Amino acid sequence: MSWRDARGPEDENPGKQTPQVMRSDIFHPDFKAAPWWWEAWKPSNTLSQDPPARTDVVIVGAGYGGLSTALELCRNGARAVVLERGDFGIGASTRNGGMVSGGTNLGKGLGGKSPIADEFERNKAALMGAGADSLSVLTDIIARERIECGLMMNGRFVGAWTPRHYADMAAKVETYNTYANAGSHMVPRERQREMIASDYYFGGMYASRAGHLHPALYYKGLIEAAHHAGAILCANVEAERLEKTPAGWRVLTAKGPIEAREVVVATNGYTGDLTPRLKRRVVPVASHIIATEELPENARTLLIPELRAIGDTKRVLTYYRPSPDGKYLIFGGRARFTAAPPEVSAPALYRYMVDRFPQLDGIRITHAWTGNVAFALDFMPHMGTDQGIHYLLACNGNGVAMMTYLGTQTARKIVGGRNEPVNPLDGRDFPEHALYNGEPWFLPVIGAWYRTRDWLDRRLAA
Repeated sequence: MSWRDARGPEDENPGKQTPQVMRSDIFHPDFKAAPWWWEAWKPSNTLSQDPPARTDVVIVGAGYGGLSTALELCRNGARAVVLERGDFGIGASTRNGGMVSGGTNLGKGLGGKSPIADEFERNKAALMGAGADSLSVLTDIIARERIECGLMMNGRFVGAWTPRHYADMAAKVETYNTYANAGSHMVPRERQREMIASDYYFGGMYASRAGHLHPALYYKGLIEAAHHAGAILCANVEAERLEKTPAGWRVLTAKGPIEAREVVVATNGYTGDLTPRLKRRVVPVASHIIATEELPENARTLLIPELRAIGDTKRVLTYYRPSPDGKYLIFGGRARFTAAPPEVSAPALYRYMVDRFPQLDGIRITHAWTGNVAFALDFMPHMGTDQGIHYLLACNGNGVAMMTYLGTQTARKIVGGRNEPVNPLDGRDFPEHALYNGEPWFLPVIGAWYRTRDWLDRRLAA
């Protein structure tokens, strides 16, 4: 393996689909089409129980949001039942990149002049403050529950795809530091190798209040904490229908109905027909990730100094970080905006990886997988009630901390209104569109447009 400093091309054919050709040379002989995280903990139904006939709160979805809701409810004396239609941990909570930050990603997709952008600008202090609080809630739970999940708060570098993107970030640094306590500063291109062993970007922004963890081990710790607190956890039990009753709700399942005072929906990127009104407000977007074989010793120390998390400002973004022990690289991005098998997603991500790190050309992939990210049409996370149903949805790719936070906040709201004191994310307008019915038919078109814009922006910047 050579450690050269060249920059590689990317997206030579903007707008075109990735060829469906398996590049066998990049796959390790022991390759698995499954998350690398599952080598440490994989989805199971070990803690599953049958649902009771009655409880205080039924929570639909056993991801970070549902489990943190249940944990906080039980800590405050309420009874909680969590329903998961598959094994525990089968969804995005054990499939994500494990990156955590607070506040700097809120409103990231907003641009130009619009009512939504104007509303964010008017309320940015409160909204970004909530984002900052989400990281505090996450780290507090990890410490309180003694969850061993490889948490490393060593910062995040966001590479600028173009000089204009660098200038845009530079204009926001003061805002991030003032309202999100991000500890941010700009890193010009000539100092970029202090952050990453690559000349690929035009400089970027470093935020010290950020990091990463092992998402499956965090999930394991969270579900065990909820179980120990008294939550009833039900794997392979789907909520089939919700019926309003004088006392609250009746949740119908294949294992019998459950009477409850409150219902919480925490299905995020897997929101379905149980709640069609919410399904129309959430756009599931596939995010694809690969993991490398064990890196050479010099790569572990030089590739990403201090094992930071890395992202970039592309529309078709990439994000990557070392494993908690620094031996492997976990590399993710929008190889497709919809689900795709490894023969489609892995070669695209491999090319993106080698574009950034030419010195990794020849390293092999041991794992490739996909999970759903949930976007809202206003690029903001949401909690609130809809026709009496509580919901926490749409973290726009930042769900490790935010879903944990929204679940905790929803539970506090249910048990007594302790919402610190008013959560600015609670009850915000949750937009929908007349042409969207919950099936994201438009994502391939948007993906092609984003690739074209990225390609054009980069060409003009060269």
